[in-house]
Amino acid sequence: MTDAGADDPLSRRVIGCAIEVHRALGPGLLESAYEACFAAELSHAGLVYRRQVPISIEYRGEAVDAGYFLDLVVEDALVVELKSVERVVPIHVAQLHTYLRLSGIRTGLLINFNVTKLIDGVTRRVVGSLTRIDSTQRATRGPQSRYGCGNHWLRGAVQILSSRTRM
Repeated sequence: MTDAGADDPLSRRVIGCAIEVHRALGPGLLESAYEACFAAELSHAGLVYRRQVPISIEYRGEAVDAGYFLDLVVEDALVVELKSVERVVPIHVAQLHTYLRLSGIRTGLLINFNVTKLIDGVTRRVVGSLTRIDSTQRATRGPQSRYGCGNHWLRGAVQILSSRTRM
């Protein structure tokens, strides 16, 4: 795992949307409230997203519907896992890694809204080349990010985030 590409414009824009939601609502609400408001903010920013995207598990050659859902997938290139917890623990990061592997998407954000400063609640992960196996057993490559400039005012926050998420 690396966080190469911390200047990814899509991640910067999505983090910017999360910061706007956090500024308006603050910490202390349920995850579902943040998800609804975050989705509205993504729409306002002109980003295409899907909420509660079902993912299946491939086990012994069979797709198994185990009831797992990605909180959000933005522009088919970024998995966003939302939390509203006292603190992010290693299992939350492991969950994001697993979702990236299962979805075939290379980049993910774990955003915990239950913090005083949102940037302290953001974890970004980028994994190497992934191959996703869908329910028809067809291998497909995860999409690559190809977006223009994001919120330039967020550059400093992403640099801070970048230094915190290096492994």
